[in-house]
Amino acid sequence: MSDLNDRENSYIIRPQFDQKFRPSIVKTFLNEILKERLTNEQYSCTALADEIKYSLKKNLPLSKYRYLVQVVIGEQRGQGVKVAYRCYWDPDADNYAEATFMNDSLFCVATAFGVYSY
Repeated sequence: MSDLNDRENSYIIRPQFDQKFRPSIVKTFLNEILKERLTNEQYSCTALADEIKYSLKKNLPLSKYRYLVQVVIGEQRGQGVKVAYRCYWDPDADNYAEATFMNDSLFCVATAFGVYSY
């Protein structure tokens, strides 16, 4: 019976420090992809979101994280736009990064969420 009490829980319920979602690194990827894809090209929100998600999975392979990407593209007419999100998550493990791209004809807001899978 004493053997059962001596065992430690081996299941990891929090990400290690070096395995956490890093918004600053993700924002760099977002900015690069937006600039590359939206300068003088046709665009699709779905294709752009899929490309960002694929790039994050390839370049930041955090196995316990799930990436969610939302892209909003609109016509640039000098209007104001506010993008907001509501999430129920663990503030210690989950996070997000956001990047904005604008040119003479359009604006784009891309947001990538990293949600830790328990």
